[in-house]
Amino acid sequence: MTDLTQPLAERFAALTLSHLGREYPFKMDLVLNGPEDALPPRAHHPIFHGSFDWHSCVHGWWQVMRLVRLFPEMACAPDIRARADAMLTPEKVAGERAYLARPMSAGFERPYGWAWLLALHAELARHDAPWADALMPLAQDFAARFHAFLPKLTYPLRVGTHYNIAFALTLALQWADGRDAALAALIRDRALGWFGADRACQAWEPGGDEFLSPALCEALLMSRLLDPADFSTWYHAFLPDLLAGAPATLFTPATVSDRSDGKIAHLDGLNLSRAWCWRGIAAALGPGDRVSALAQDAARAHIGASLPHVAGDYMGEHWLATFALLALE
Repeated sequence: MTDLTQPLAERFAALTLSHLGREYPFKMDLVLNGPEDALPPRAHHPIFHGSFDWHSCVHGWWQVMRLVRLFPEMACAPDIRARADAMLTPEKVAGERAYLARPMSAGFERPYGWAWLLALHAELARHDAPWADALMPLAQDFAARFHAFLPKLTYPLRVGTHYNIAFALTLALQWADGRDAALAALIRDRALGWFGADRACQAWEPGGDEFLSPALCEALLMSRLLDPADFSTWYHAFLPDLLAGAPATLFTPATVSDRSDGKIAHLDGLNLSRAWCWRGIAAALGPGDRVSALAQDAARAHIGASLPHVAGDYMGEHWLATFALLALE
């Protein structure tokens, strides 16, 4: 399996820095309440107006900040820190918050962007800099949205796209633990209620434009909620035929037919996010579980299928390095 080395980290960071502030093309998530709302991306999003869309810009920031912490001697490290000093300021955060306060913005980026903003804040808190303090009010805004949303979400969102609730809660739980005990408890309660009794998952995936595995994202979340023994019991009931190579779909990397098609290019992200899930599941099961070796093999196969394609077309290039970092780290 490829290791996350400094040369690879520098490649990822340089790729993301090339579009982190690139304002166009940009896909707005905007409900126009009147003609006065027809403004360029920078006016609505003073920080997160690059990388094609808001959530990709958020997790692009997460990626470069994580890389500069892991590899502080990268050649681009001074550029990353300087950009953070210029962009992650209380004034610009206030502009992002103003967008959330607009009418018809309650569903903005729910839940994928919410979770990535919390992940970014958690990463910034590991740096000796004022960036996390500046972003804290925006993180609290999104935490409040999770508090309001989760109790009324009667049924889990099991799709393999941005709406997947298990992926979002995996990231949100990492933020909430140690910061918001009530949110952490709510996440645990809702997730166990939705997924605790799941058995014999069919894993009818991937869908044609999915970048997340509904089955593996659910399993990864459960690995964060249950102690090792309970997770092992749950997991072997959830996917009881893994040792026989079934469901085969989970072991088979997705084929990407056209990387210039933004939706089909999602499948490279699926391969990388599956690798992240497989590795996390293997770690939770431990080396004594025979499924762990299969999980590691599956992770290697999925990384090999899509890591060479992180760059090449902007439809994947504006976001895939983040998922490559998840898969490799």
